[in-house]
Amino acid sequence: GIGALGVAIVIVSGGIDLAVGSVVAVSCVVTALALKEGAPGPVAALIAIAVATLAGAYNGLLIAALRLPAFIVTLGAMGFWRGVAKWVSGSTTVVPSTDGGLTALVRIRHADPWWHLAPAAILWLALAALVALILARTVPGRRLVAVGSNAEAARRCSISVPRTRTLAYILCGTLVGIAGVVQFARLTIGDPTVASGEELRMIAAVVIGGGSLRGGRVSILGTVAGVLLMSFLTNRADALGWPNYVQEIITGHIIIAAVLIDRLRARRTPIEPDGA
Repeated sequence: GIGALGVAIVIVSGGIDLAVGSVVAVSCVVTALALKEGAPGPVAALIAIAVATLAGAYNGLLIAALRLPAFIVTLGAMGFWRGVAKWVSGSTTVVPSTDGGLTALVRIRHADPWWHLAPAAILWLALAALVALILARTVPGRRLVAVGSNAEAARRCSISVPRTRTLAYILCGTLVGIAGVVQFARLTIGDPTVASGEELRMIAAVVIGGGSLRGGRVSILGTVAGVLLMSFLTNRADALGWPNYVQEIITGHIIIAAVLIDRLRARRTPIEPDGA
């Protein structure tokens, strides 16, 4: 859910990011390594988020500097950052001696049966509200939407398209870094293979929620609903005892359906924006 918010920012700017799953793994591993070296939990989390933010900036700068399609650049970055996660972890799971108190993020402490939300879920909803506010009410947010809607028109309005798209990847990296910290809180280990394939689920959640792969349009509320739908299907499949391959088949077809829906929306729009 937190990672999907970052993907939504990139998509609304006219980009795509296939490396988010690998960056989640890097953030998770860095959190474990920092704790293993004796860093307090909050410091370890900040280090991991900073590393993920730098990873997002690196992806964005590559796209801006090389002027290559974001799909190609982030496809290469997906393998690159997965390799970095395996390199810094020694291709094995990192097991710190303490969780630094980060597991409190995923624990439900409230006794009220109507309030079964872990702090991480509350954090996700708060971040969703913040991202929606940024996109709707701030100058950088409106520039992101403008660049995604029509890059040439934005350029003629003196908006720096490369800088704006780089900002989108930086913000995405920050949110994905937070997702990696939450992932560590769930696992209590740094696993370099974690979140493999999650980038497709994040993209699907954004598109199901009303986002356009052509850029310029995204719904944060819809993204939250898309995440809940994907999670509900996964949980129900587990409850019914369906094998993992059945879940993958269902998820794959949901992604296809999401892209089809986006294509049908595109046919109703006469203006074709500049692609990433």
